[in-house]
Amino acid sequence: MTSEESEKLERLYEIYEQPMYRIAFAVLHRSDLAEDAVSDAFMRIIGRLKKLNAPESEKTKAYIVKVIRSTSINIYRKNKRIIVRERPVDDEVMQIPDSVQNVEEEVDSRMDRQNRRNLFNRLNETDRSIIAMRYGNGLSWKEVAQRTSISESTARKRFERAKKSLISMKGETTDEE
Repeated sequence: MTSEESEKLERLYEIYEQPMYRIAFAVLHRSDLAEDAVSDAFMRIIGRLKKLNAPESEKTKAYIVKVIRSTSINIYRKNKRIIVRERPVDDEVMQIPDSVQNVEEEVDSRMDRQNRRNLFNRLNETDRSIIAMRYGNGLSWKEVAQRTSISESTARKRFERAKKSLISMKGETTDEE
Protein backbone atom coordinates (compact mmCIF):
# COMPACT_ATOMS: atom_id res chain seq x y z
CA MET A 1 0.00 0.00 0.00
CA THR A 2 1.43 3.36 -0.98
CA SER A 3 1.68 6.26 1.44
CA GLU A 4 -1.02 8.09 -0.55
CA GLU A 5 -3.39 5.13 -0.16
CA SER A 6 -2.49 4.86 3.50
CA GLU A 7 -3.32 8.54 4.04
CA LYS A 8 -6.59 8.11 2.13
CA LEU A 9 -7.52 5.12 4.32
CA GLU A 10 -6.72 7.06 7.49
CA ARG A 11 -8.88 9.95 6.31
CA LEU A 12 -11.74 7.58 5.43
CA TYR A 13 -11.48 6.06 8.90
CA GLU A 14 -11.51 9.48 10.58
CA ILE A 15 -14.57 10.62 8.65
CA TYR A 16 -16.65 7.45 8.41
CA GLU A 17 -15.83 5.11 11.31
CA GLN A 18 -18.49 6.48 13.69
CA PRO A 19 -21.26 6.87 11.06
CA MET A 20 -20.50 3.32 9.85
CA TYR A 21 -20.75 2.02 13.41
CA ARG A 22 -24.13 3.74 13.88
CA ILE A 23 -25.46 2.21 10.64
CA ALA A 24 -24.19 -1.25 11.62
CA PHE A 25 -25.62 -0.96 15.14
CA ALA A 26 -29.00 0.08 13.71
CA VAL A 27 -29.06 -3.17 11.72
CA LEU A 28 -27.49 -5.53 14.25
CA HIS A 29 -28.50 -4.11 17.68
CA ARG A 30 -25.28 -5.47 19.23
CA SER A 31 -22.12 -3.43 19.69
CA ASP A 32 -19.74 -6.37 19.21
CA LEU A 33 -21.34 -7.30 15.90
CA ALA A 34 -21.44 -3.65 14.80
CA GLU A 35 -17.69 -3.38 15.46
CA ASP A 36 -17.12 -6.55 13.42
CA ALA A 37 -19.21 -5.10 10.59
CA VAL A 38 -17.15 -1.89 10.53
CA SER A 39 -13.94 -3.90 10.48
CA ASP A 40 -15.19 -6.17 7.68
CA ALA A 41 -16.42 -3.16 5.71
CA PHE A 42 -13.03 -1.46 5.93
CA MET A 43 -11.41 -4.66 4.67
CA ARG A 44 -13.68 -4.48 1.63
CA ILE A 45 -12.93 -0.78 1.18
CA ILE A 46 -9.17 -1.39 1.24
CA GLY A 47 -9.56 -3.63 -1.81
CA ARG A 48 -11.19 -0.76 -3.74
CA LEU A 49 -9.11 2.08 -2.31
CA LYS A 50 -7.47 2.96 -5.65
CA LYS A 51 -10.84 3.34 -7.34
CA LEU A 52 -12.37 5.59 -4.66
CA ASN A 53 -12.68 9.34 -5.16
CA ALA A 54 -11.67 11.86 -2.52
CA PRO A 55 -12.79 10.81 0.99
CA GLU A 56 -15.20 13.75 1.31
CA SER A 57 -16.94 13.19 -2.06
CA GLU A 58 -20.60 12.18 -2.28
CA LYS A 59 -19.71 9.15 -4.43
CA THR A 60 -17.33 7.88 -1.76
CA LYS A 61 -19.90 8.49 0.96
CA ALA A 62 -22.57 6.60 -1.02
CA TYR A 63 -20.17 3.70 -1.62
CA ILE A 64 -19.23 3.47 2.05
CA VAL A 65 -22.88 3.51 3.15
CA LYS A 66 -23.61 0.74 0.65
CA VAL A 67 -20.67 -1.36 1.87
CA ILE A 68 -21.51 -1.04 5.59
CA ARG A 69 -25.19 -1.76 5.01
CA SER A 70 -24.50 -4.89 2.97
CA THR A 71 -21.83 -6.06 5.41
CA SER A 72 -24.17 -5.53 8.38
CA ILE A 73 -27.02 -7.33 6.65
CA ASN A 74 -24.74 -10.27 5.83
CA ILE A 75 -23.66 -10.53 9.48
CA TYR A 76 -27.31 -10.26 10.57
CA ARG A 77 -28.32 -13.08 8.22
CA LYS A 78 -25.43 -15.27 9.34
CA ASN A 79 -26.35 -14.81 13.01
CA LYS A 80 -30.04 -15.26 12.30
CA ARG A 81 -29.30 -18.72 10.85
CA ILE A 82 -27.33 -19.63 13.97
CA ILE A 83 -30.13 -18.48 16.28
CA VAL A 84 -32.81 -20.31 14.26
CA ARG A 85 -30.82 -23.57 14.52
CA GLU A 86 -30.66 -23.35 18.30
CA ARG A 87 -33.47 -25.11 20.06
CA PRO A 88 -35.40 -23.35 22.80
CA VAL A 89 -34.45 -24.27 26.34
CA ASP A 90 -36.93 -26.91 27.45
CA ASP A 91 -37.11 -30.58 28.44
CA GLU A 92 -35.80 -31.69 25.07
CA VAL A 93 -32.59 -29.71 25.55
CA MET A 94 -32.12 -31.13 29.03
CA GLN A 95 -32.01 -34.67 27.60
CA ILE A 96 -28.28 -35.22 27.74
CA PRO A 97 -26.72 -37.69 25.28
CA ASP A 98 -25.24 -40.84 26.84
CA SER A 99 -21.69 -39.85 25.97
CA VAL A 100 -21.85 -36.67 28.07
CA GLN A 101 -23.96 -37.26 31.18
CA ASN A 102 -21.82 -35.33 33.70
CA VAL A 103 -24.32 -32.56 34.49
CA GLU A 104 -27.31 -34.89 34.81
CA GLU A 105 -25.35 -37.27 37.04
CA GLU A 106 -24.11 -34.45 39.24
CA VAL A 107 -27.53 -32.80 39.49
CA ASP A 108 -29.01 -36.23 40.38
CA SER A 109 -30.72 -38.49 37.91
CA ARG A 110 -33.47 -39.24 40.45
CA MET A 111 -34.84 -35.70 40.26
CA ASP A 112 -37.96 -35.42 38.21
CA ARG A 113 -37.96 -33.35 35.05
CA GLN A 114 -39.84 -30.45 36.60
CA ASN A 115 -37.25 -30.01 39.33
CA ARG A 116 -34.41 -30.14 36.78
CA ARG A 117 -36.22 -27.60 34.60
CA ASN A 118 -36.78 -25.31 37.60
CA LEU A 119 -33.09 -25.49 38.54
CA PHE A 120 -32.00 -24.97 34.96
CA ASN A 121 -34.29 -21.94 34.57
CA ARG A 122 -32.75 -20.32 37.66
CA LEU A 123 -29.47 -19.96 35.75
CA ASN A 124 -28.94 -16.80 33.72
CA GLU A 125 -29.70 -16.94 30.01
CA THR A 126 -26.08 -17.14 28.84
CA ASP A 127 -25.25 -20.02 31.17
CA ARG A 128 -28.40 -21.90 30.10
CA SER A 129 -27.41 -21.37 26.46
CA ILE A 130 -23.86 -22.62 27.08
CA ILE A 131 -25.10 -25.79 28.78
CA ALA A 132 -27.75 -26.35 26.12
CA MET A 133 -25.32 -25.85 23.24
CA ARG A 134 -22.61 -27.98 24.80
CA TYR A 135 -24.73 -30.89 26.01
CA GLY A 136 -28.06 -30.56 24.24
CA ASN A 137 -26.62 -29.80 20.81
CA GLY A 138 -23.18 -31.41 21.29
CA LEU A 139 -21.28 -28.34 20.07
CA SER A 140 -17.54 -27.93 20.54
CA TRP A 141 -16.18 -25.23 22.84
CA LYS A 142 -15.13 -23.25 19.79
CA GLU A 143 -18.68 -23.32 18.38
CA VAL A 144 -20.16 -22.39 21.78
CA ALA A 145 -17.74 -19.47 22.03
CA GLN A 146 -18.59 -18.22 18.54
CA ARG A 147 -22.33 -18.38 19.11
CA THR A 148 -22.19 -16.62 22.46
CA SER A 149 -19.56 -14.09 21.33
CA ILE A 150 -17.21 -14.94 24.19
CA SER A 151 -13.81 -16.66 24.29
CA GLU A 152 -13.50 -20.43 24.59
CA SER A 153 -11.91 -20.16 28.03
CA THR A 154 -14.74 -17.89 29.21
CA ALA A 155 -17.30 -20.37 27.88
CA ARG A 156 -15.59 -23.23 29.73
CA LYS A 157 -15.36 -21.24 32.97
CA ARG A 158 -19.01 -20.13 32.78
CA PHE A 159 -19.99 -23.74 32.15
CA GLU A 160 -18.07 -24.93 35.21
CA ARG A 161 -19.61 -22.21 37.36
CA ALA A 162 -23.11 -23.01 36.08
CA LYS A 163 -22.53 -26.68 36.84
CA LYS A 164 -21.44 -25.82 40.39
CA SER A 165 -24.45 -23.56 40.73
CA LEU A 166 -26.79 -26.37 39.65
CA ILE A 167 -25.21 -28.73 42.18
CA SER A 168 -25.55 -26.09 44.89
CA MET A 169 -29.19 -25.40 43.98
CA LYS A 170 -29.86 -29.14 43.96
CA GLY A 171 -28.53 -29.31 47.51
CA GLU A 172 -30.82 -26.47 48.57
CA THR A 173 -33.81 -28.23 46.99
CA THR A 174 -32.90 -31.53 48.69
CA ASP A 175 -32.58 -29.78 52.08
CA GLU A 176 -36.05 -28.25 51.70
CA GLU A 177 -37.70 -31.59 51.03
